[in-house]
Amino acid sequence: MHRERHSIERIGWLRAAVLGANDGIVSTASLLLGVAAASASHSALMIAGVAGWVAGAMSMATGEYVSVSSQADTEKAALAEEQAELLEDYPGEFRELTSIYVHRGLDPALARQVAEKLMAHDALEAHARDELGISSATRARPLQAALASALSFSLGALLPLLVALWVPVAWTRPALVASALISLGVLGGIAAKTGGAPILPGVARILIWSALAMAVSSGVGMLFGVTAG
Repeated sequence: MHRERHSIERIGWLRAAVLGANDGIVSTASLLLGVAAASASHSALMIAGVAGWVAGAMSMATGEYVSVSSQADTEKAALAEEQAELLEDYPGEFRELTSIYVHRGLDPALARQVAEKLMAHDALEAHARDELGISSATRARPLQAALASALSFSLGALLPLLVALWVPVAWTRPALVASALISLGVLGGIAAKTGGAPILPGVARILIWSALAMAVSSGVGMLFGVTAG
């Protein structure tokens, strides 16, 4: 049987990957801009960038794992509760599922038939999907999300680090801004395309907020540079 692939099936790893790559580019570029604006040496700039890269990747992985694990625990508890309700009151759960289908537009007779067939096949799966909104496509996967976040953050952070390494000090700040905005625009377009969303709004959203973050970081660096000087 032919099985169609839908963009919603990529929502778990796509969310973590886009968030990680975006954070890797923005946070590392912002950090380097702030340090460069404070008139730091090239070695200090690279040390700060590498430290931010490692710390950011670990932070993203840890935060994503904890967050998605909490979601997974909530889903497991909800499924366990639903399983108990099925064992205690199967007819009541049948009526509940029938009512859900009626509210979705089926006539009562057809709704009862659909509920009967689906519950005979897998009662818990039917209630998980149609009552709780939990499906295999959107179910929380903590380890997958953590790995996607750490890897994508590292890949995102690598670009501003390479720019800071290769570009002359005098051109570091404009080169960081230009490379970050270009890569973020490409990332936003790829994410929107992969997720099946409009491309231009996704690109505009990511560019506006990223430019703001880098501007604030650069301003803070300049402020501290003037104060230190």
